Amino acid sequence: MIPAGFEYHRPADIASAVAILTAHGDGARVVAGGHSLIPMMKLRMADLSHLVDLQDIPVLRGISIDGGEITLGAMVTQHELIAHDGLAEAAPILREAALQIADPQVRYMGTVGGNVANGDPGNDMPGLMQCLDASFDLEGPDGARSVKAREFYESAFFTARADEEILVRIRIPRPAPGTGYAYEKQKRKIGDYATAACAAMVRMEGGACAMASVAMTNLSDTPVWSAEAAEALVGTACGPSDIDAAVKAALAAIDPSPDNRGPVEFKRHVAGVIIRRAIARAVSRA
Repeated sequence: MIPAGFEYHRPADIASAVAILTAHGDGARVVAGGHSLIPMMKLRMADLSHLVDLQDIPVLRGISIDGGEITLGAMVTQHELIAHDGLAEAAPILREAALQIADPQVRYMGTVGGNVANGDPGNDMPGLMQCLDASFDLEGPDGARSVKAREFYESAFFTARADEEILVRIRIPRPAPGTGYAYEKQKRKIGDYATAACAAMVRMEGGACAMASVAMTNLSDTPVWSAEAAEALVGTACGPSDIDAAVKAALAAIDPSPDNRGPVEFKRHVAGVIIRRAIARAVSRA
C-alpha cells in the first residue's frame, strides 16, 4: 500500500528536529532506519502529516569507547555494531546480538536507536540494553535527561520518552575484563522476531560468580530484566543446580502471550531452554 500524504523534514540538528515535533504534536514522528514506522504508514496504521528524518544530524552518529563507558549514537546501524573492531573487544555481546537481527539488508539501515526507542517487545536491543545496564540520553523542549534502560519500558510500544523527545545516544558501562556473555535466540525463520531470546553476562572471581545479569526478549509486553535470576547466581560456582535456580527465577518474571509463534506453554518451554543456554554459555566464557 501507499502511505497517506505527509510533509517531509530533514533537519540538520537536534534543536530543529525537536522544534518540528513540538510545533506539530501528534501529527509528527521521527524516522531513523524506517523499518518499523514506514511499514505502519503503508498499512495506514500510522497516519502522520509530518515525517522528521534524522539522517542529517551528525551528533546522532558514531561509536566511542572512553575508559569505562561505551557510547553509541542513536543512528548507529546494526551493521556498524557488527563491523566495529573496538566494540567487538569491549562488549562482544553487542556484535553477537546484532548478527541475529533480521538479515544483512535490514542491518545496513536499521539503527540501534530505532530498535530501542519504539518499545516493540519483539526487538532484540531493549533486553540486551537492560542486561548491559545501559542509559538512554534524551533531548526535548525541556532540555536533556537520561533514563536507565531498566526503567524505560512501560508496556508494549509505550516508553518513558515523551512525544517531543528524541533519543540521542546510548551509554553503556564497559563490562569488566573476563566477563562471560551470550545472546541466545530461538525464532521460526531468518529475519523473524524471537519466540524467546535471552541476554546473559557473568563474571567469575576466585571460582565464584561476582556479577550476573539476565534479560529476556519477547516474553512479556516489555523486555524483562530479572534481578532474581542474577541473585540466584551471584556467590555461587554457577554449577547446574545454580543455573537451575536462575532459570526458575527468570521464568517467574515473564508473562508470555499466545500468538502465531505458539501457545503460552510452548513459549515457556522454549524460554527455559534459551535462558539455560544463555547462562551456561556466559559461564563457559567467563
